[in-house]
Amino acid sequence: MLLENAAVGLIQLVVAIIFAVVALYIGFAVLGKITKGIDEEKELAKGNAAVGIIVAAVFVAIALVVESGVSGLSAGISKALAVGIFSTDGLIAVGLSFFQLLAGIVLAVGAIYLALNILDKLTSGVEEFEELKKGNVAVALEMGGVIIAVAWIIQSGVIGITAALV
Repeated sequence: MLLENAAVGLIQLVVAIIFAVVALYIGFAVLGKITKGIDEEKELAKGNAAVGIIVAAVFVAIALVVESGVSGLSAGISKALAVGIFSTDGLIAVGLSFFQLLAGIVLAVGAIYLALNILDKLTSGVEEFEELKKGNVAVALEMGGVIIAVAWIIQSGVIGITAALV
């Protein structure tokens, strides 16, 4: 039993790493679509701290939400082991847990996209993306705060999905 638990834990770790890397890659790619003409890689290479703050905020936000999904996956696998991993209930628990993790990734990226677009509309006197190009750290901190706050709220929703499904 101890060996089985260790194997399951190792599998969970590998799955978590894979989903984390995929989620961060997707988040960075979506950020590139949102930031209206900013080449994040070039700006980071130039030392643009404002862009660095936004990229870091996106990564933290995605990590917050994906962590909730990974916790749900762990709970689903534990439930599946308790009822028999290859039983109908076990397979359903694992399947729902994977769905919840994927939903968390989609929600995180979608929420970041939505939050930045709404912020852009609400602050009509400030062109956030132009300010980022100029290296405006104050605007980057504002945007980073919005990104992390939205992710924090979304995380609660993902945890709620876990509670309902598993």
